[in-house]
Amino acid sequence: MAKTAAALHILVKEEKLAQDILAELEKGADFEKLAKKHSTCPSGKKGGHLGEFKQGAMVPAFDKVVFSCPLIVPYGPLHTQFGYHIIKVLYRN
Repeated sequence: MAKTAAALHILVKEEKLAQDILAELEKGADFEKLAKKHSTCPSGKKGGHLGEFKQGAMVPAFDKVVFSCPLIVPYGPLHTQFGYHIIKVLYRN
């Protein structure tokens, strides 16, 4: 089982906006550009890059998705106490 992962995410306050962003991504939009435009997380300035992190470092729902969803395919929206996330897992080790 993977112990570390690297991911990008876009965090927004409204589920509708998250769904709209996911639809744009499914049509081929650039994840990093959308993160810079919409994400309320400080990582948005870096295109949504969260870097590499260990399993268990993120809130449980986010962690579960990162360590189980398909790689490279945008996933979401995932609701946590921070808002609605669109997640793109780059790799797991």
